[in-house]
Amino acid sequence: MSTFKAPKGTYDLIPPESAKFLAVREAIAAPLRNSGYGYIETPGFENVELFARGVGESTDIVTKEMYAFETKGGDRLALRPEGTASVLRAALEANLHKLGNLPVKLWYSGSYYRYERPQKGRYRHFSQVGAEAIGAEDPALDAELIILADQAYRTLGLRNFRILLNSLGDKECRPVYRAALQDFLRGLDLDEETLRRADINPLRVLDDKRDDVQKQLVGAPLLRDYLCDACKAYHEEVRELITEAGVAFEDDPKLVRGLDYYTRTTFEFVHDGLGSQSAVGGGGRYDGLSEMLGGPALPSVGWALGVDRTVLALEAEGVELELPSATSVFAVPLGEEARRVLFAKVTELRRVGVAADFSYGAKGLKGAMKNANRSGARYTIVAGERDLAEGVVQLKDMESGEQTAVGVNEIVAELESRLG
Repeated sequence: MSTFKAPKGTYDLIPPESAKFLAVREAIAAPLRNSGYGYIETPGFENVELFARGVGESTDIVTKEMYAFETKGGDRLALRPEGTASVLRAALEANLHKLGNLPVKLWYSGSYYRYERPQKGRYRHFSQVGAEAIGAEDPALDAELIILADQAYRTLGLRNFRILLNSLGDKECRPVYRAALQDFLRGLDLDEETLRRADINPLRVLDDKRDDVQKQLVGAPLLRDYLCDACKAYHEEVRELITEAGVAFEDDPKLVRGLDYYTRTTFEFVHDGLGSQSAVGGGGRYDGLSEMLGGPALPSVGWALGVDRTVLALEAEGVELELPSATSVFAVPLGEEARRVLFAKVTELRRVGVAADFSYGAKGLKGAMKNANRSGARYTIVAGERDLAEGVVQLKDMESGEQTAVGVNEIVAELESRLG
């Protein structure tokens, strides 16, 4: 055993469990690729100010959870706590919006970092798949992303998740609501830090998870009662498009999420089988973020889905993913000549797309066959000096136990045929 362990609040992905994470990532990415989203990858760290501006200086992410550090050159950097600000920064830096064909549709996958109190479903290092559609203000785009996430979850076999939907208004109507909410909050018995947060961004208080705060928020004004006509019409069209697509959702007038950049549409995917950490993903529209980062006005919308929590949700529902076997064929050589011949055949199999492995190291037949069983291979090729003298190898079906002699020169074609 190593003297070192994974840092607190982190985890290692190890086979066979890691195959679930790969399957979840692929299930989320597939509908995005089929809908015009191109893959983007950004650095694991960025300028601290990018997140302070983009995520919001009053958010817990910026004030408490970022891993920030100073380089030897004096630059203030932070490990990325979320993906949207980085993706938009990269798109602006590359001037993707000037290439025409808006919106710019991008998807990404990676690890993110927040200094949180570790618990099941909440880690200091976590994995997400995200999507961003940059440069278009269209209810159909909001609906598209919600529908694609719903499709991804259902493809995986998830059924017991819910979609919560709300509108946060825009720069025209939200200031009026903000003032009304601040007046309400000033009359509550809140601690000094929460009152300070209410002065900076009162919507953050609505997202406070503490029971004593939530009890006092009963009767707080709701943003939906302050929406301007344009925001009402926009939100209603999003609702209609989702409904027409057969995607069920619940209106949640108190949904604000934990990031300051959201405007108008905001949504969250929750799974009741995960306890207090019920959110498996979420997102919304962020029409003003580009300007906050020094770019032009680029209305945009996006989401991020947690791979870790999606895996937990699948386990909570008892969903068994159909995972491809890591190995279809396992080769067991008995002797040096067989080792040379079977290694060449394994190489041939791999080149034609068959997942094949080899018994490495000086193992006898019994030990090598144990490895073949553990590999999950459907077929095992065994050959010794006598087999090779006859120009054959022994092909064993690991499910039926049937064993047949196949010509050395025919084994690759035979396995291709059997495996389809």
